[in-house]
Amino acid sequence: MGGIESFEVAVQGGVIAGSRAGEGPPVVMLHGGPGLSDYLGSLDGELVSGYTVHRYQQRGLAPSTEAGPFSVETHLADAVAVLDAIAPAGAYVIGHSWGGHLAMHLAAERPDLLGLVVVDPLGAVGDGGEADMARNMEERIPPDAMARSNELDQRAMAGEGTVDEAVEALSLVWPAYFADPSNAPAMPPISISLDCYSQTWESIHDHLAKRTLVDLLPHVTIPTIFVLGEGSPIPPEHGLASAALIPGARTEVLEGCGHFPWIERPGVIRAALDSLRSF
Repeated sequence: MGGIESFEVAVQGGVIAGSRAGEGPPVVMLHGGPGLSDYLGSLDGELVSGYTVHRYQQRGLAPSTEAGPFSVETHLADAVAVLDAIAPAGAYVIGHSWGGHLAMHLAAERPDLLGLVVVDPLGAVGDGGEADMARNMEERIPPDAMARSNELDQRAMAGEGTVDEAVEALSLVWPAYFADPSNAPAMPPISISLDCYSQTWESIHDHLAKRTLVDLLPHVTIPTIFVLGEGSPIPPEHGLASAALIPGARTEVLEGCGHFPWIERPGVIRAALDSLRSF
């Protein structure tokens, strides 16, 4: 198994930068956010022994272009450019959270994908689970911490906050992403692009209102599995409703897992990816 190699792909406004590691069929991973730095390095270990794993920093933060526009369409075009450059014959795609939502758009755009693993995503139906997530967060976090996080998040969405404030807001709610907040691991170092965060959310809301994925997903024929945390702040019903739109999609709801199932139960994403090869 080789070491880690860097790659760059030309896109509108600059480049998308990423890394590859491992040997085997190509896998492209889409991190969540939007506007966050790539945090999926903790998932590499269970995949690189049988796959060539590609991770990249989505636009908004270095080493990728920090320029917009920041929209679902632009992030989708970036993902397509990466696929065309590194795996023109097709690849497996793993998307987490917002990255899982983006992966559903990508599946509709690229029927040549080998398979899709959608991990605890923002859903495709209604508001995708955003309101339920906010309510569950409030139930899991002390009221003073939740109030402070909400205040900072509102400033970020209005374009008035600072990066430090946005990181603080995320750190305050971080434990609520896990099935047992009292035993949540420490938050990894994370950077945030406020412009990417706020503007991409505007685009997401627009597409949810237009029911873009509701119309597109019934035409997806790619082997797909949804891996959902029973204890996630995004209730599994939203992932299940999304999966129901894709013909033949499988679902797995994991007890004792929250929004980051590979951290709470190592090996589950590898098992899901392996299962696609026998669809």
